[in-house]
Amino acid sequence: MFYRCTLVVIATHRYGECYCHVKVGIYHKDGMTNVVIVGGGPAGLSAALFVRKNGLDAVVFDTDETWMHKAHLFNYLGIGSVGGSEFMATARQQVDDFGVDRRQGEEVTTISENGDGFTVTTVEDEIQADYVVLATGANRDLAEDLGCEFDDDGTVAVDITMETSVEDAYATGAMPRAEEWQAAISVGDGAAAALNILSKEKGEHYHDFDVPADAEAVFGGMSDE
Repeated sequence: MFYRCTLVVIATHRYGECYCHVKVGIYHKDGMTNVVIVGGGPAGLSAALFVRKNGLDAVVFDTDETWMHKAHLFNYLGIGSVGGSEFMATARQQVDDFGVDRRQGEEVTTISENGDGFTVTTVEDEIQADYVVLATGANRDLAEDLGCEFDDDGTVAVDITMETSVEDAYATGAMPRAEEWQAAISVGDGAAAALNILSKEKGEHYHDFDVPADAEAVFGGMSDE
């Protein structure tokens, strides 16, 4: 579905003591996009981060309706206290620095199967994708239009990988849950969907596990720049 070129790391953006910018070059055939993500909250950005970091391209369409702008996090493991909008600003910068194509303010109107993936139509464009990840909160209209099965409580039916009844289409965050919504769960959902996509592409179970040497390869020596 795609051809991968070399990972390039450029020092441009500060995270703590280090500067980091990562670009992963992808050559496509027939203009296909690997993964389209609809929704740029914690679930959508988590999915985008994992797939892009591991060699696939990701396009995120976001209308900035995330509930995070009303939140303040101090129940998120590893974070002492942070405003929801501040959390989102950091998350957006993180995916931007990994080279995610984040189309802020561009609304997806329809998604349909096309026999070789999906056609994603927005108010401005139409693109083809191998996979779609839906992360639109409690708005499940796109999942319904796509023909995804629903559970009796009105939520989108998914398996443990967050894949819906439509092959290669995933629903995350509030979409498969009735009320039990947390940012930490949404981030996990996005990661689960991304890892399943990566496993399919690599032909074996895949997990994204970094060790200190990996961090050194990406961040090492950048703190002095």
